[in-house]
This record gives sequence, C-alpha cells and structure tokens, in this order.
Amino acid sequence: MNSRDPRVQRIVQRFEALQPADVETLGEIYTDDARFKDPFNEVQGVAAIRQIFRHMFVSLDGPRFVIRDVVVDGDQCFLSWDFLFRMRRFRQDEQCIRGGTHLRLAADGRIAEHRDYWDAAEELYEKLPAIGALMRWLKRRANS
Repeated sequence: MNSRDPRVQRIVQRFEALQPADVETLGEIYTDDARFKDPFNEVQGVAAIRQIFRHMFVSLDGPRFVIRDVVVDGDQCFLSWDFLFRMRRFRQDEQCIRGGTHLRLAADGRIAEHRDYWDAAEELYEKLPAIGALMRWLKRRANS
C-alpha cells in the first residue's frame, strides 16, 4: 500500500487484518448509513454491512484481503486487492479473486460508500466444480 493518507491507511489495515470478531466493530470504519454494493449485494447501513461480512466468515475458510494498490483523491479512493479463501463446501486449494473497491469517505474519515468491482463469472463461478465447466464452455462459445 502506498497511500500516506491516515484515513485510508486505517481502513486498509482493518481490511487486511479482518477477523470474525472484528465484524461487530465495523462501525468504526463505516458510517451508520453507509452504502455497500458488490456483485451479490446492495445494502445500506452498517448493520446490513456487518451481515455481509458475517456471512463471508460463515461460508468461507480463511478469508482474507491483500490490498495491492491504493489511489486517493480527496474524499475518494480506489483499492485493488486479492481476496484469498477456501470454500467450505468443496475441497479446493486456496482461491483468489482479484478486484477493486471504490470508496467515498465521510468528513470523519469513515466509509460512506463502498463499491466492489470484480468479475463473478471468471473469478468465482468458473472455479466451482460443477458449474465451472458450464461457465467455461459458455465463455468459449461466446468468444468463438
């Protein structure tokens, strides 16, 4: 991480060290009415955001974020990251989803808007045992 902005440094440190017990303290980095959107969720409010992270820890083994790049401009920043995990339902090696996050920060430095960008088809569905073969076949057909 290259940002010297203390607001962003604090957020990045929290994401990279996030553990199940930390979910209850997400209000320290998100505003009460923060918005969150990713390929599967669109919610508002820190309580709803907590639920997304709780679900992540229940559904996955060893989920963790590695922040690769940080760009800050005023009250906005963009993070590129790797999300590493193992799926509990399938016996697989550690998986990696590569993506990015656009954050808009409130005046107090907490996150007011959080939007994740990543390709669910390529980064997730294609890696699943049954549906993955279908997704890869569809991708080949679309590209031919």
